Amino acid sequence: MKQFINNKEDIVTEAIDGTIAASGGALTRLDGYPHIRVVVRSDWDKSKVALVSGGGSGHEPAHAGFVGKGMLTAAVCGDVFASPSVDAVLAGILAVTGPAGCLLIVKNYTGDRLNFGLAAERARAFGHKVSIVIVDDDIALPDLPQARGLAGTLFVHKIAGAMAENGANLAACTLAAERVIKASHSIGMSLDTCTVPGSLKEDRIPIGMAELGLGIHGEAGVEQVASIGAKNAMAQVVERLSANMPKTPHVALVNNLGGSSVLEMSVLTKELLDTPMGEHLKLLVGPDAMMTALDMHGFSVSVMELSNGDEALLKQPVNAPGWPECISVQYADILPLPDGLSPIRAPASPHPATKAFLTECCEVLIASEQDLNLLDAKSGDGDTGSTLASAARALIEAMDTLPLADHTQLYRAMGLELSQTMGGSSGVLLAIFFAAAGDASSSGMPMREALRAGLDRMRQIGGANPGDRTMVDALAPALEGMKDGMQSAADAARAGANYTATLTQAKAGRATYINAEQLDGHIDPGAEAVARLFEHLAR
Repeated sequence: MKQFINNKEDIVTEAIDGTIAASGGALTRLDGYPHIRVVVRSDWDKSKVALVSGGGSGHEPAHAGFVGKGMLTAAVCGDVFASPSVDAVLAGILAVTGPAGCLLIVKNYTGDRLNFGLAAERARAFGHKVSIVIVDDDIALPDLPQARGLAGTLFVHKIAGAMAENGANLAACTLAAERVIKASHSIGMSLDTCTVPGSLKEDRIPIGMAELGLGIHGEAGVEQVASIGAKNAMAQVVERLSANMPKTPHVALVNNLGGSSVLEMSVLTKELLDTPMGEHLKLLVGPDAMMTALDMHGFSVSVMELSNGDEALLKQPVNAPGWPECISVQYADILPLPDGLSPIRAPASPHPATKAFLTECCEVLIASEQDLNLLDAKSGDGDTGSTLASAARALIEAMDTLPLADHTQLYRAMGLELSQTMGGSSGVLLAIFFAAAGDASSSGMPMREALRAGLDRMRQIGGANPGDRTMVDALAPALEGMKDGMQSAADAARAGANYTATLTQAKAGRATYINAEQLDGHIDPGAEAVARLFEHLAR
């Protein structure tokens, strides 16, 4: 089983119970399981306009996550991607509606419109004042007569909810909701489809492609486009949004469709602010998972033109767990590094032969990036190749600033460069290696002895020894073999690297957490990088 669930038939009720348990007493539910699943505010006294929304589950935290003071009064939850029944919606309306009336906020899907619409008619027959608004913010299919409701629905929840909390009547809340709907536009993009509990995953989107304009139930988008990075993805989304937006201040909501990492969402937000649309962004909600499509690896952006009073309503505090803070877009000043961390560098000195030599070494590591990542995925976190390649690229970029004509200062400068540009423990260890080699060289040691002194210092501080399944297993014999020439060093490095494939227990590095079965037969990626470097030098 690829999901942490029990029976798929119980997933919604169990999720609701978990949400209520984590609310600290702010939420409760109606007695009606399993067919009536309505989450309500525990403190609701029916003195103000009630806001009721909902729909199929699988969009968490929508909809129960937006129940709270200043947003929804109740959320009606259907099965995964299925509208709740008329009776369930009616139960929610009757449970929270008082003399001030009730506003139903419905996304534009046939099942939701029908079930919420009929429930509203029945509630009116009981004498309740009920208004209904239909959210249709999706712009992916401009010629579609009935656009879908997407994450722009949350603008309606927030603004109408704040107005209701402030005492506005039903007519005012309804008019505001209708205005927000007209001013809101959304579109999504995903690298993959979602996994519906109990169903086979649809592999509709090929590797290397992304789908633009898909729905929050996994519906196919308007087109598949090449996936060539966050900047391009956001540019395509913004291009379509901009066609529908005037150049006036507006708010953007950056929504995780469920399967994107926090890291990716932060990058996408940066790219949104860097687009021409960023000039008109006054407020930002997210990035966060707000209206998801289960585990879909994608994002959506919703934008809304701001009217007078919207900023205060969007920023008004709420206690709904799913709503992140709405903030003003501000660009912070970059602070200088503290004293002592700004590097003191030796003066640059050109030396064409050294530059060519170092550049070739860097290019070997860059060319090996994918191979080393694959090796590291067997025994670590799959990033050794990327870490070394990034450092190599940075070293090439800094080449003309290095003291290439002075090898003693060059060792030290390389150590400083690696300490700043190379992440993880490898960057620190290699920085120590080159710094110590520079110290040894300054005392008059020849190159081989200086490098061996650097290795000794790196082993002393890092704790790795031959046989521990690290780069030391290739580097130590290579430096020893240099006394007999570079081919001897390359042969020794290769033998040392191959030896690591026979070691089923690592005693240093992240591979120490990996079991013997996963290590057996796989060369340590750091040792492989050293072997490839010396093999190139031998040629």
